[in-house]
Amino acid sequence: MTFGDTMRTAIAALAVNKLRSGLTLLGVVIGVGAVIALMAIGEGATRSVTNRIGDLGSNLLFIQEQQADAGRPPGSRQAAVGGLTLQDANALENRRRFPYVDGVAPQSFYRARVGAASESADTTVYGVTPNYQWVRNFYATRGKFIDESEMSRGTLSAVLGAKVARTLFGEADPIGQSVRVAVKGVEPSLAFRVIGVMEEKGSFGGSDRDDAVFIPLSTMQAKISADRSPLGLANVMQISVSVNDPAELVRAREDIAELLRERHHTRQDDFSIRSQEELLKTVDDIKKGLMVFMGTIASIALLVGGIGIMNIMLVSVTERTREVGIRKALGARRRDILMQFLAEAVMVTMIGGFIGVGLGVLAAAFADGQPLMGGRLVTVVTQQSIVITVAVSAVIGIFFGIYPAYRAAGLAPVEALRHE
Repeated sequence: MTFGDTMRTAIAALAVNKLRSGLTLLGVVIGVGAVIALMAIGEGATRSVTNRIGDLGSNLLFIQEQQADAGRPPGSRQAAVGGLTLQDANALENRRRFPYVDGVAPQSFYRARVGAASESADTTVYGVTPNYQWVRNFYATRGKFIDESEMSRGTLSAVLGAKVARTLFGEADPIGQSVRVAVKGVEPSLAFRVIGVMEEKGSFGGSDRDDAVFIPLSTMQAKISADRSPLGLANVMQISVSVNDPAELVRAREDIAELLRERHHTRQDDFSIRSQEELLKTVDDIKKGLMVFMGTIASIALLVGGIGIMNIMLVSVTERTREVGIRKALGARRRDILMQFLAEAVMVTMIGGFIGVGLGVLAAAFADGQPLMGGRLVTVVTQQSIVITVAVSAVIGIFFGIYPAYRAAGLAPVEALRHE
């Protein structure tokens, strides 16, 4: 019996009871569709977060004081034990000691309420230096960013995040307008002149980068922050360091830690250093766990579909016992019977697999861009996920179809002919 004959016989057998065949492959369709859609969501989420991390800048090290807390009130003594200072950041710009450092961007940040005319919003105010936009790959698209002039004079200048600008001024041009910034613990509120609006970056790590106001770090330290190191120097909460070669990240981390220990005269680090690679590794670990979790859920549906196929194939073997006997009496070999029933099982799963892939792709396309938890859901269907899912469908057909096929092939011709 040729392969073509086997396939034609399988199609004819499935067509005899279309409703039963349709219900059998429905479980496979649901399982495959769920696998494709869930894998698309997982892949989309991973790529979105990876892109966000890339948007932070390239080859970055993030140095933080151990007690950094954006919600603490200015002047609290929470950061008085050691901590990072602007002088620490300046020391990292020593080209002789750190030839691989491209840029250094210290910053401090506090929750605040900003207002203009009749509109107001709760946001985060960042005190930064001019290097911030280069190091963090975050630029002003209207007006200008804070420059050395604002920094040296400690001016009341502000650059608004895109979301804050829309909230306070709508479609009007905010450049040159005044906004009042009220930081908890600082009285009275301060009036800042808007000099620029940042590009849109979106959310990352639970923080909306567009929901921010940037002011000169010197202004924040003089008029808002009262946190001091034991030497009386104003603290900063974070220092971002851009390294020109990813191969130098490990060396840079060790050298920077050594410098800070020297400057802080302490054996116990009062700072922590994290690299961008660590963030990416964390994302990759989360992706693997997410894929396993989603794959497990979707595999349950495929398992149920496979059990349904085995059940229906066993019923089919029982119903067609006499047919098997006649075919064996006419010369059909054991292998021919085995391949016929196995082909039917595989055909059901493959048809269900292709239909499921189509529905999964459609579901992923529909979900892409839908609002979710303040952001937009991103879905990405990969060729790898389609190939794997279709292959799994074929394996399920073989696995759950082999026993009914083996049982049919094992029927004795005489006993099968006697069957009513």
